[in-house]
Amino acid sequence: QVQLVESGGGSVQAGGSLRLSCAASGIASSRSCMGWFRQAPGKEHEGVGNINRNGIINYADSVKGRFSISKDDAKNTLYLQMDSLKPEDTAMYYCAADSTREGYCKQWGANYWGQGTQVTVSS
Repeated sequence: QVQLVESGGGSVQAGGSLRLSCAASGIASSRSCMGWFRQAPGKEHEGVGNINRNGIINYADSVKGRFSISKDDAKNTLYLQMDSLKPEDTAMYYCAADSTREGYCKQWGANYWGQGTQVTVSS
């Protein structure tokens, strides 16, 4: 059974930082495309960034230069370092994995999702 468990969300003032973690079980981060998505109230689900088996990372334009994705395959854990946070970054953040492409990412595909962790940025 695949489980993705996010942690690290919370409330922060604009300009602050947060680090999200996603502990994966039942799936190998070394052989999956791992990524982060977010959904703000009243808005569509959007991809934040993903990382493939070789460590190649793709970011949404809205977070480039501010967010950083990394993973520790030994711990089967994905991270999202968020700096220079803005109120518009307020959303529920979800960890996701795509195990269908042998570790390579295709756009924003995913077949497993976590339950999400809330990030709130105040001005």
